[in-house]
Amino acid sequence: MAKMVDIGTKPDVRRRAVATGLIHLKPTTIRAIRARHVEKGDPLPTAEVAALQAIKAVWQVLPHTHPIPITAASVTFNVRSDRIVVRTCVEATYKTGVEMEALYGVAVALLTIWDMVKALEKDSKGQYPGARIEGMRVVTKEKETKAAER
Repeated sequence: MAKMVDIGTKPDVRRRAVATGLIHLKPTTIRAIRARHVEKGDPLPTAEVAALQAIKAVWQVLPHTHPIPITAASVTFNVRSDRIVVRTCVEATYKTGVEMEALYGVAVALLTIWDMVKALEKDSKGQYPGARIEGMRVVTKEKETKAAER
């Protein structure tokens, strides 16, 4: 039987998680992004807003997660010649960690970028031979100890 874990007796602790992932794109797509010549608009600020919204909404889409009072969140992009690396950082002082929030923010940012540039990535058959999302992972997870709170 599926259920949410009872965290009611756990103390509030400062927590931080950093996640990353990347999307491979054609060099011509990267140049279009840099020149702001993407028909749907600028993918990076759009992906940033989408990721921040996603970070706050994890509890609504992943059934076993708790609503977490996020105290800080950021999204950064490293645009390279053939890929964009997305990094999220999420912080909260609460009873459970924020790894899923960080990962979900990365996923939504990457999907947003793909959606916005898909017209540039399609081949003559309408396929995406080079575009791919990979490497999503938690880079760091931090949790203050109880002694640090005293």
